[in-house]
Formats: sequence, structure tokens, C-alpha cells
Amino acid sequence: MIGAVVVALLPFGASVAVADGPSGGYDPSGFDFFVDSSMGSIKSRVFRAADGNTDRVVYLLDGERALSTLNGWELHTAIPAALTKFNINVVMPVGGMSSFYADWNEPSSFAGYNPDANGLPGADSGSAIAGFDETIGKTNTYQWETFLTQTLRDALRDRLGFSTSRNGVFGLSMGGSAALMLAAYHADQFTYAGSLSGYLYTSAPGMREALRLAMLAAGGYNIDSMAAAGSEKWARMDPYGFIPQLIANHTRLYIAAGSAVPAQQDLSNTDAITLGMPLEGIALANTRAFQSKLDGQNYDNVTYDYPSIGVHNWGNWEQVANRLMPDLAQHIGTPLPAGQAPAGPPPGAGGPPGDGQAPAAGQAPPPQN
Repeated sequence: MIGAVVVALLPFGASVAVADGPSGGYDPSGFDFFVDSSMGSIKSRVFRAADGNTDRVVYLLDGERALSTLNGWELHTAIPAALTKFNINVVMPVGGMSSFYADWNEPSSFAGYNPDANGLPGADSGSAIAGFDETIGKTNTYQWETFLTQTLRDALRDRLGFSTSRNGVFGLSMGGSAALMLAAYHADQFTYAGSLSGYLYTSAPGMREALRLAMLAAGGYNIDSMAAAGSEKWARMDPYGFIPQLIANHTRLYIAAGSAVPAQQDLSNTDAITLGMPLEGIALANTRAFQSKLDGQNYDNVTYDYPSIGVHNWGNWEQVANRLMPDLAQHIGTPLPAGQAPAGPPPGAGGPPGDGQAPAAGQAPPPQN
């Protein structure tokens, strides 16, 4: 119920800016990788591992307001380039606003009607209501799970030689729960999954209606077109419910959520206070519930990361992703001989920040759900 109330406020008087983070923006070291699919031609951004290997691959998943231009990890952070220094190939699908990277039942519509962008603010206006001009998933049916685990996977193998096994996947918010879903049902491809501020208990009271309102604000998408309430498909998407699959797969997990306490520079950022704090509070409650159930199964192939400072924004996620990298590097690609650590970043590349460390003053990125 708290989640529903909070998200209900998002379309009214709140704002979600799309300015770059402290070190983000288009990075020319990556390249566009287009793949035809049932959803049309889908762009991904690919960054090659520093040592040129094709064995170590990670997919980075975006948040609910995923744009059709760049994945948020490139737009707002320096994480893609940092991963390449760990000799990891980075794949970032672009787009999928409000999709939860799932295969939907049907095109998103409201009784056959879809609101358009006429009279509504654009994605760059600063309004919390944005993305209504997106047509993907409305003129066709979102099929993101199939795309990531078949279409894109096979194209990367055939055209770049990328390994299709022992891959990693992690994401923030919407992308966090989706990363766990992909690992749960596609263990042949993903042995590592990370959730940063993910919604990991979507069957909790009030969560479906909270997500309904958030998806309406982010592009005008209809949750009922994704999966019917109470359906097997809806239950299949809930990380809290598919914990047994993760355990059976022995998936390496990295589970993180911030405290919802803002960093010093966030105190002057209206978005961080009005959106970032409550959204992270919901993610934290979801994540703690997920951990409680996982702990009850005595599962220990997991790292938990709960920084003492962190709201629902890119500054928090970039800090967590920096801490995640060494663990990711250890658990993807061809298994290393016992006791051997993977190659780290080159000297001078800089190490991960400490727990709860905030971004540089005046450079707090915006919240994004």
C-alpha cells in the first residue's frame, strides 16, 4: 500500500530529469549493434573487453524509463568502460521502457487505445510523465526475454564470436528484477545475476498497483497487457517466487539496495528527495524480504550490499556497480583454476569507492525508476 501511494504521486508535480551523471554520456569506444526481431530492429551498445577475449560477457539492463537512444548505464555512468578494464565484454540493450524485459501477452493498450504524445510533455521536459511517443511494445508485442536469451544472444555469437554460456547480467530497478528472472530461467546462459535497487517481491500487497501507476507514467504502458493479475505468467516474474530456481541453478547473486538516506549533495536535489528516497525505500523493503526468504533456504552463493547512504539514483548505482565488478569478474567466463583471481583493471585505473561513498559534490545524477 505504501508503494502504491508513493508511485501514485509520481505523475503529479514531480520531475525526473535526464541530465548526464558525473561521468556518463555517449562513449565512442562502444559501437551500435543492430539485430532484427519481432519488435523491429533493436539496437544494443557493445563495448569490447580490453584483452580482446570473447569468453567473458555481461549484459547491463536499464531502468523503467529506458530511452530509445542510449542505455542509462552509458548515459549516466562510466561503468561500461570500467568493465572492459576487467576484460569483460559489455552488452547494453537500448530501449524497453516499462517492459521489465519480459515477453508480454499482447501489445500494450487500454481497451485497444493507446494515448499518444499530443499535448503531453516530451521525454526531455523534466516531467515525471514521459515517453508516450514510444511505439515499441504498443504497435507490436514486447518480447524482451526471447530477444535477450535467443535473438541477441545468437547474433552476438554468430557475428562477434561471443560466448553464450557463463554470461553475467545485472541491472537497476526494473532491470534488477529482470536480471534475476533471466538467470532463473536461462541458467545455460547466465551464471551470474545482480540486482541494484530491484523490486524483488512483486507479489507483495500493493506492488502490482504501484507498478501499474509507474508504468503508466513511464510511457503509458499497461501492466495488464504484460501479464494478467493472478496469472501463472505474473507469478513467474516475481523474484520472491522463483528463488527455488536460482538455488537449483546455483546462480551467483549480487543483491544491493540503498538505505534511502540521501548523500549530502542530494539534499539540494528535489528529485532525490521527492522520488529517490521513497522509491529506494520500497526497493529496500522488497530486497530485504527477498533476502529473508533466501536466507531461510541457507543459500550462501550471494553477496549483499546495503550502503549506509544511497537513494534511487545513478550516483548510488554507479557506486554499487564499482563494488560489484571484482565479484562479477570472478564468476563469468571459463572457470579459473582453483585459487586464481581474474585480471583486474590496469594500474592507475582506480579502484571501487568505499561503502556508502557519495559521488563528487554537485554531481548527483537524477533518480530513475
